[in-house]
Amino acid sequence: MRVLFIIFATALILIGPGCEEVFFEKDAANDPENSFDFLWTTLSERYSLFEFKQINWDSVYAVYRPRVNAGTSDAQLFEVMAEMLNTLKDGHVNLRSQFDISRYFPYLEVAPNFSFDLVERNYLGADYRFTGFLLNQVFDSVGYIYYGSFQSSVKDWELDTVINRFNHERVKGVIIDIRDNEGGNPENGLKLAARLIDQRTHIYTSQKKFGPGPADFAPAENIFLDPNTDSPHFPGQVIVLTNRKVYSAGSYFSASIKAIPDVMIVGDTTGGGSGVPAGFDLPNGWYCNYSSTIGTLTDGFNFEAGVPPDVYLQLDTVDILNGVDTYIEYAKTEILN
Repeated sequence: MRVLFIIFATALILIGPGCEEVFFEKDAANDPENSFDFLWTTLSERYSLFEFKQINWDSVYAVYRPRVNAGTSDAQLFEVMAEMLNTLKDGHVNLRSQFDISRYFPYLEVAPNFSFDLVERNYLGADYRFTGFLLNQVFDSVGYIYYGSFQSSVKDWELDTVINRFNHERVKGVIIDIRDNEGGNPENGLKLAARLIDQRTHIYTSQKKFGPGPADFAPAENIFLDPNTDSPHFPGQVIVLTNRKVYSAGSYFSASIKAIPDVMIVGDTTGGGSGVPAGFDLPNGWYCNYSSTIGTLTDGFNFEAGVPPDVYLQLDTVDILNGVDTYIEYAKTEILN
């Protein structure tokens, strides 16, 4: 399987600072003004999504730079920097200090469209199986998987076990529920996707920012996924459930699903996160993560703001009160009909 190597939001702490010397030496004075200027300038040269987000970074500097001077405390400096970074509205952009981590959550202002308690009580039941991190059950001739984080690894034999169960119980289709999956290692999602294709498939396109100029991007690279031809594939119609809390590697998995014929995404637009994260050290010892690439669907759609579903749904309030998950019921009806 040939994939783009990505370490996503849930593993950002592992990203090393080894590439900061491309544009900067490490001898900048450790004072608030230099640290702020270093942060702003480095992002100006490396951040990949200014044009897509239509952000004038010079104007942002004009707003936030006057708030920093030689007497600015660490707490004040962190607050100013965090506010400036959040103008990017990017969950892969954050500032890490000894006392706090700034962050942007793309899902807090929208409906959650997911309750694990609702799903567990009314669909998984007391006898569902934990096959590794794949929670799985069969109800009404439909196979169901909940996979809550791509940070949790999935093994091929675990997928074999779940798929063989579905085949044994003669399900008519499968629901793969990744709601609230905030990312992790994209390889885990692609292991599932490789059980949905029978030929090499273009799943998305990536383009890396490589230099300080606004147009300094490497040529776009089409990323392909090879089928897992030696293992069982998911049976019947497959439907993937998403919400706004699906982010980073979750969005990349959703992007891959969009490229696979006859597989449907149902729910809400994902939270996005198409820019592959990278990072650098600041002169004062803090660390900043940022998006270093542009990710697009096979049709050229930039999914930084999210992968749209094929069928848009909101959880119905009356359904919730009645112990019904609107997403699951829609998917089940599609499969059975």
